[in-house]
Amino acid sequence: MGVGLSILIFLKSLTLFITFISLKTLGYTLLSVPFLYASLISLLVSLASHPLINLPMLLGKKTDGSFPIWCLVMFSPYLYFVRVFSTLRRLKSKEDPFSEVVEGVYVGGWPNEVGKMPPGGVAVVDCTCELPRVSGGMGGYMCVPTWDTRACDPGEMERAVKWACRKKSQNVPVFVHCAYGHGRSVQVMCALLVSLGVVDNWKNAEKLIKEKRPYIRMNDLHRKALEEWSKDRLSSPKTGVNTRY
Repeated sequence: MGVGLSILIFLKSLTLFITFISLKTLGYTLLSVPFLYASLISLLVSLASHPLINLPMLLGKKTDGSFPIWCLVMFSPYLYFVRVFSTLRRLKSKEDPFSEVVEGVYVGGWPNEVGKMPPGGVAVVDCTCELPRVSGGMGGYMCVPTWDTRACDPGEMERAVKWACRKKSQNVPVFVHCAYGHGRSVQVMCALLVSLGVVDNWKNAEKLIKEKRPYIRMNDLHRKALEEWSKDRLSSPKTGVNTRY
């Protein structure tokens, strides 16, 4: 699981490069150039998303969830590919776009339109580095940029959890999302449920989330990060909230 995204994007890069060579060999030099560029961008993303490098800021996503124009142009072969792929996958999937884990606390996938957002002017914790913010989320927005299949840094996760806890204390519903609501967002949601005092540890949090959203699948990197966070976490359960699990 550790190098999943890197391998997939590398294979995509290789396929694009083979297409470039084939077209150039057939004499379609001008037509082959975009394939070469897309191949090089895919290779760069493959390297930057490797666990030993792990540089999600490469794509340039800003704290408000937007991308600079130069990033949209430079990384267009990857950024628009994942948008289209995510949208098509969501259309094919029968899974709900989001699931309410406990009252006012939601986890789910990228809301590619406002209608895919939970109700109530939610505060959004965005765990993606590759997908843009969608209008909505009137309760506030925080981005914790993380590669797909990779784990959110424990320090960044703690920051997100503290922010979400503040929002909950203000009676603002919270929505944590990644691309599909299966990995990155579940990792952060586990930490949030512990910090809210809903559960006593992240393993019980994972069980609770799975009851509400059966297709979640955290990997070893997510669990390792949660273990590190648990050992030295700064958040403490909210006073007056009874642990139920």
